[in-house]
Amino acid sequence: MTLPARPLLRRCVALLATGALTVLLTAFAGPEAQGAVPAPPAGWTTVFSDDFNGPAGSPVNSSNWMYNTGPGSNFGTGEIETMTNSTSNVHLDGNGNLNITALGSGNNWTSGRIQTPSAVAGAPAGGKLEVTASIQQPNPGSGLGYWPAFWMLGQGQWPENGEIDIMEDVNARSQVAGTIHCGVYPGGPCNEGNGIGSGLRDCGGCQTGFHTYTMILDRTNTSNESITFYLDGAAYFTVTEGQVGASTWQQAFDHNLTILFDLAMGGGFPNGVCGCTTPTGATTSGGTMTVQYVAAYTTTGGGTNPPPGGGAITGYQGLCLDDRSASTANGNPIQVYTCNGTAAQQWTFVQAGTTLHVLGKCLDIAGGGTANGTKVQLYDCNNTGAQVWIPQSNGALYNPQSNKCLDDTDFSTTPGTQVQIWDCAGSANQVWHLP
Repeated sequence: MTLPARPLLRRCVALLATGALTVLLTAFAGPEAQGAVPAPPAGWTTVFSDDFNGPAGSPVNSSNWMYNTGPGSNFGTGEIETMTNSTSNVHLDGNGNLNITALGSGNNWTSGRIQTPSAVAGAPAGGKLEVTASIQQPNPGSGLGYWPAFWMLGQGQWPENGEIDIMEDVNARSQVAGTIHCGVYPGGPCNEGNGIGSGLRDCGGCQTGFHTYTMILDRTNTSNESITFYLDGAAYFTVTEGQVGASTWQQAFDHNLTILFDLAMGGGFPNGVCGCTTPTGATTSGGTMTVQYVAAYTTTGGGTNPPPGGGAITGYQGLCLDDRSASTANGNPIQVYTCNGTAAQQWTFVQAGTTLHVLGKCLDIAGGGTANGTKVQLYDCNNTGAQVWIPQSNGALYNPQSNKCLDDTDFSTTPGTQVQIWDCAGSANQVWHLP
């Protein structure tokens, strides 16, 4: 599928003042000497990890990663490289590390961008998510144009679906920036396409050794959730739900996201920082971002939205969301029907992907459509944006890809009416009560 572009970050460099709160993250208090994935801190559970073990020169684990290939110009950031799946650009080094290498000169560069095939990590309601990686930034000699990144992306529409940039640097400056993206483009509460970020700050030794880059999404304060960025266990920047508004925050971050690594060349961010066009004739080929491990950990949630387990989903006038005739055929209509406790009405909300399952398949928008009135059906779970449903505080089930909500067609009270997507209106026929 076509992936949302990683946007341009702010062009001005705003260095943070020193004196950031220093915290001890049990496994992440400083640079890791070894590449093994740290055990989760007490009270946390590992939900995703990769230690990049494998033979030298081999590709990444296809169960954990897919390649985003093609011209960097497709990503909407102004970068000029072509992303490939070649082991010249992306490979394991045989010592437990991932290498992403940019090769080229002038305007002809190749590099790599990998992404988890599905949304593997999210903070449970009332809980926390920590995503961390041990990375050595590129050290290419002359580095104008280098743009390494470790980040997360929600499924569906950008920026509504959310983006969290855990580590970015440009031009081999040995710096780091943490940024979130949300809301609407352009402008909106997250000031898109800049986002809300720390600006570049000093990251001493980050090009010559491994350092940990960490993000914690904290949903324990249900009235003001937050995202905090850490370098080697020291917090340096926090963004809160109150800065952007509850509905915008929920659409962006109250669900699972994918994890990405990439090494871009050129584009708006490096160009804006240097006040020049990058890369230049002096830029050195072969700069490499090296990753020892990546891991995601969560705590147990304490909230009730969405709850675990399966059961009926009730809607307008108490009718239930139902898989017609309990058929498991792809394309089978999803309808409203008299609640009867059958397996066709036993839905499970799965936070890993924010999908709704019944009879082993997923609630799906027919053909990945985005128009008002597009019918909703049952289909094999496939990790596409057509199957992402984000519960809203007003009871709506929001699909970011279409920017629409699950809708009981024409406020129907007739059992057997197939449901659809429609502009989110906060109306009674768009209120759904999860099990």
